Amino acid sequence: MGFNIQEELKKLPKNPGVYLMHNRKDEIIYIGKAINLHNRVRQYFMDSYAKSSKIQQMVSNIAYFEYIITDSELEALVLENNLIKENRPRYNTMLRDDKTYPYIKATVGEEFPRLILTRQMKKDKSKYYGPFSSAGAVRDTIDMLQKSCHIRNCSKVLPRDIGEGRPCLNYYIHMCDAPCMGGISQSDYRKNVDKALNFLDGNFDPTINSLKEQMTAASESMDFEAAAQYRDLLNSVLHVAQRQKITSADAQDRDIIAMTKDENDAVIQVFFVREGKLIGREHHFIRVAVDDSRGQILESFIKQFYANTPMLPRELMLQYEIPDCELIQEWLTGKRNGASVKIITPKKGQKEKLVELAYKNACIVMEQDRERLKRDQARSLGAVHEIEELIGLEGIHRMEAYDISNISGVESVGSMIVYEDGKPKRHDYRKFRIKTVKGPDDYSSMREVLTRRFTHDESKGDLSFNTRPDLIMMDGGKGQVNTALEVLDELGLDIPVCGMVKDDNHRTRGLYFNNRELPIDTRSEGFKLTARIQDEAHRFAIEYHRSLRSKDQVHSVLDDIPGIGPARRKSLLKSFGDIDRIRTAEVSELASVDGMNTKAAEEVYRFFH
Repeated sequence: MGFNIQEELKKLPKNPGVYLMHNRKDEIIYIGKAINLHNRVRQYFMDSYAKSSKIQQMVSNIAYFEYIITDSELEALVLENNLIKENRPRYNTMLRDDKTYPYIKATVGEEFPRLILTRQMKKDKSKYYGPFSSAGAVRDTIDMLQKSCHIRNCSKVLPRDIGEGRPCLNYYIHMCDAPCMGGISQSDYRKNVDKALNFLDGNFDPTINSLKEQMTAASESMDFEAAAQYRDLLNSVLHVAQRQKITSADAQDRDIIAMTKDENDAVIQVFFVREGKLIGREHHFIRVAVDDSRGQILESFIKQFYANTPMLPRELMLQYEIPDCELIQEWLTGKRNGASVKIITPKKGQKEKLVELAYKNACIVMEQDRERLKRDQARSLGAVHEIEELIGLEGIHRMEAYDISNISGVESVGSMIVYEDGKPKRHDYRKFRIKTVKGPDDYSSMREVLTRRFTHDESKGDLSFNTRPDLIMMDGGKGQVNTALEVLDELGLDIPVCGMVKDDNHRTRGLYFNNRELPIDTRSEGFKLTARIQDEAHRFAIEYHRSLRSKDQVHSVLDDIPGIGPARRKSLLKSFGDIDRIRTAEVSELASVDGMNTKAAEEVYRFFH
């Protein structure tokens, strides 16, 4: 990948955030959080730093790392939890479930709302704040708001229970206005609630300043016990005031898109929020013109990025407004089968801060990873463009490659691998166990694989099968390409098919397209991508084939011939060397092998002919 760990360690920012360690297969093997990414990540690669055997093993498998900066350690904590649950890295001890984090729940759906500590968010009419890492701080803050804003803490159902029983102690010590007894109107009580919500929405300064003044006054009057109480309450309020944006209370699916640019380049950062939780991100490096506006760049990116995406969120949050917003919304809504997709550009509040966080991460990428991103872009999307130019196509986003693997026709399997924008999309890889073909017939096996792939029932919800490729890459030349074209023609599909041709040494040589072989510069990124795709399709098929054979199983197509047991099979292979020579042998030649007779030789000849 051109990732130099020692060089990348020097670029680490001194911000809080989350780091993700990847192995050579692009798998995330460890996720951690840090108050200072620069110091924490470097420790893993320092010989002087004491590491457990588990961490030593993990470090030995690191091929590269990435990171997401946050605005606070609390945000890093919550994001770390979200990402671990989403990716389940092998070297992480699974963190506790989300429900262990406390939230403040404002029951604004009630006529006389309350403030409650809860550990679960529900889709109700309440308003949630959090999550927070300290339940004690949340309790202190709720208690402070109940007392200062006269918010009830009883569980009575109001107004149904008004007048029943007696008011609680808080009424007599002037900390509640007894709405349970009709002591305050609903409108006046709502004004008190609005003061509390104003604090929870981020207007912390009046409360914090007031607590500081009371703490100072108590200290100056030598009332140190009261000063300590104000100090502890101030610390709890400050903890709650450290708002985090990584989990939102509305549990929505949304993508957050922000960008930074200079004269020729732009980095676009996409945060993926699912069910209210930030679960991942991508960044994209693109070339731009000097006079392209930021809105135009974002709109162009959105059209390309979501053109072939089967799963769309309900909302896109953008850093800048785009020119044809309503038209793009209508297009995305159509792609989501009529379910509304909303595009917003938040200007304030928590959503605007989340867009700002995406922008900060884009700036980090632009500043520190520019050269590596250019190399990666050349290896991926740049290589796709080279292939487009070579074969005369445009708009190639998804490429599917196919290969067949067997040993003498036994346990034939097919592989389907997927590359999108020049990068492997391993989640969409699929395996096929050949069912209808006997013996080593790669063409018939490939016909079965392609037929099954393109006649798959879309109602079964397999997104990999439901998404059509822009180009099919066959492991082979004219024969395999024609087989694929015949299947597509029978199914009424118009998909370009390209063959990946190998030389006599089984190395990628060129591309076969439209009945001719196209030579390709072996030094080009397009050639390197073709070779990677061909090798990956072969590797995936081989791995599946190996998984179907136990280590002690020695099976051959000869075992399927009546009268040929292990001894005769061994003699035939010893005498002829391989299956192809046995296939072309005459009966007399077969019969002359030790242990064979005319009847057995005729069975072998009949099987192959």
